[in-house]
Amino acid sequence: MMSTTPHTATSSAEQPAQPTMPNWLMIFLAIACGVIVANLYYAQPLVGLIRADIGLSAEAAGLIVTLAQIGYAVGLLFIVPLGDIVENRRLVFVSLLFTVLALLMAAWAGQATIFLIASMLIGLGSVAAQILVPYASHLAPEQSRGRVVGNIMSGLLLGIMLARPLSSLIADHLGWRAVFFISAALVLILALVLIRALPTNRPASRHRYPQLIASMAQLVRHTPILRRRALYHAAIFGTFSLFWTTVPLLLAGPIFHFSQTGIAIFALVGVAGAAAAPIAGRMADRGWIRPGTAMAFAVVIISMLLPLLARDGSIGSVLLLVLAAILLDLGVSANLVLGQRAIFSLGAEVRSRLNGLYMATFFLGGAIGSSAGTWAFEAGGWTAAIALGLALPLLALVYFVTEFRRNPVESSAK
Repeated sequence: MMSTTPHTATSSAEQPAQPTMPNWLMIFLAIACGVIVANLYYAQPLVGLIRADIGLSAEAAGLIVTLAQIGYAVGLLFIVPLGDIVENRRLVFVSLLFTVLALLMAAWAGQATIFLIASMLIGLGSVAAQILVPYASHLAPEQSRGRVVGNIMSGLLLGIMLARPLSSLIADHLGWRAVFFISAALVLILALVLIRALPTNRPASRHRYPQLIASMAQLVRHTPILRRRALYHAAIFGTFSLFWTTVPLLLAGPIFHFSQTGIAIFALVGVAGAAAAPIAGRMADRGWIRPGTAMAFAVVIISMLLPLLARDGSIGSVLLLVLAAILLDLGVSANLVLGQRAIFSLGAEVRSRLNGLYMATFFLGGAIGSSAGTWAFEAGGWTAAIALGLALPLLALVYFVTEFRRNPVESSAK
């Protein structure tokens, strides 16, 4: 059975299939990841509209988002690892066709149960984006892998950040069902272009599926870089989810009196954060993963201090929140790419499994941050929520400092 420890970085499978990645391919993969991952977030601002139309109770409305997240987490752990044994292009194609059917199911759903099942299936199929990221890493040469991953992740992050305001605007003019019909058409076009345009990538691994899944526990146990990077980003992504879950509650409340359109416009400021992804990728290519990580932590911590100064509904307070949102998204985007660059250096034959474990871990951190943030906001208001959001990166920073007590040679890859 193939070893899953980090020394596989020098295996023959690590050699790139081509000397460079064409710019058109990098741009296409970035767009593809953004289009795919946006499906996870379209429903979030539409919960009220959907609930009223399909007869879902107010108490169960949260399941619309929760079930999509559960489906995504299941896909990260049980579908994304297939990228290590199944030809990547076909795996993504099948996943996208599955997503199209799930989106159409949601668009036509007339009953709450049908829509909730569709939500979970949408999350399950949307993990195709996390098959494409290690696929792109495999096609990129070692010396520019961070740049390529960073550029592709910027597309993915733009998809996350644009999904909510776009779905709100479409729903205002065409109704909430149009959001899912339009997305189904886009994903279908994407799948047809992908199967014809992308080069083939046949993994070298000969694992069977049960062995593949069983090996993931070994990867967690024997890959300290994976554990560290996943926990770092779980904390930071927890803060990200906390902020973007609670700031709409603040803006719509008695202090700022924002309309839904105003909240959607505010959400657009987060798009600026995607600019950090390619910059972080270039830093990683130069061996600056540690300094880049420290900077990402510092930016996120500062972003949580600024909202504490926003105590009234003045323009100055709004600008502070805008700056905090931009800094937060910059720090999160940078740390995400730095983490992926670090784990993708461990070997091509385990890359999909590493990515699935990495994403699943910090996705759990985001779910915890979102839930805890809502609870803190209800219990202690905006200050309590932000205090919790500040505590998470501070704890991660303390853990990060322990890297400097490790063997310098061992930790230099981080």
